[in-house]
Amino acid sequence: MGMTIGATWSGYWSNKSFRVKFITGIVLLAMLTPLFPVFFEYIEKREGYQLNDYLLSRLEPMNVSVLTFLIIWGMIAFTLYRCMKDPDMLLLLIWSYVLLCFGRILSIYLVPLNPPKGLIELKDPLSGIFYGSQMVTKDLFFSGHTATLFTMFLCLKNKTDKIILLLSSFVIGILVLVQHVHYTLDVAAAFLFSYLFYRMAKRLLQFDFS
Repeated sequence: MGMTIGATWSGYWSNKSFRVKFITGIVLLAMLTPLFPVFFEYIEKREGYQLNDYLLSRLEPMNVSVLTFLIIWGMIAFTLYRCMKDPDMLLLLIWSYVLLCFGRILSIYLVPLNPPKGLIELKDPLSGIFYGSQMVTKDLFFSGHTATLFTMFLCLKNKTDKIILLLSSFVIGILVLVQHVHYTLDVAAAFLFSYLFYRMAKRLLQFDFS
C-alpha cells in the first residue's frame, strides 16, 4: 500500500533543505500579493503603444468571462489537488509561479501597451486579491492567465493530467483573444516565458538552500 498524504508530507518536511525552499517560496508569494495592486494602479495611469493585431481585427469581441474563469479556477483546484500528493511537484509549482509573477511585472513594466480595441472587461470576483478594486486593462505583455495554466501543465507529471492542462492553456489563450483582453503577441509570449521560468525554477531548486 502507498503512503498516506500525511506520511508523505511528514517525510519531506523532515528534510531541512525542502523546508527552507518551501517556506521561502511561500514567503515570496505572500510578498507579491500586496505588490500587485500597487503595480497595476501605476500601469493603468501610464500611456502605452496600441498594436495593430491582424487576428484581433478579424475577431468579433465576445464576453466569455464565465467560461474563462470556470476553466481557470477548475484547473487550479485540480492541479493543487494533484500536488498535495506530491510535495516535490507543489514546490516546483510554487517557485515556477513566483518567478513567473516577478517576470511578468518586469515584462509589463518594460513593454507599455494600451489595451486592444474592442476590449470587454474580464470579470472575476477572486482576482481582486491581486488587482485591487480598479479595472485593470494594461497588464498585457504577457498573458498571465495563459501562462499560469501552461506552468501547471509543465509541473504536472501524469500524462493524462498534462494533456488536460495543455488543452486548457490553449483554450484560455483563445478565450482571452476572443474577449480582446490581450494581443496575440501576449498569448504567444506566455508559452515561451512560462517555460523559461519553469526551467529557472528547476535549476534553482537543485541548490541546497539549507
